[in-house]
Amino acid sequence: MKVHRITSAQSALSDDLPGRQKRYFISMMIRTLCFILTVVTPSPFRWFFLIGAITLPYIAVIIANAGRETVTGNTSYFNANAKEIASGNDNPK
Repeated sequence: MKVHRITSAQSALSDDLPGRQKRYFISMMIRTLCFILTVVTPSPFRWFFLIGAITLPYIAVIIANAGRETVTGNTSYFNANAKEIASGNDNPK
């Protein structure tokens, strides 16, 4: 059975949530591994793992939230034909 979409609206955020949670969880597990490797590895390599552990939260949030802000080619944020609503205070005295 083929399902037809009748709207150009995006899918609900609740539909995207499991995938986003999975990406964030994997990123945080890599961060945890970086912290462990910071303690275990010798000095020159320790700094790479420490930098990874510090920057991964920022990167993880970007990766987890990626993909929701895409704009299609036929989307318009400006409507040149829209009429302006005049307020009662527009008449100069």
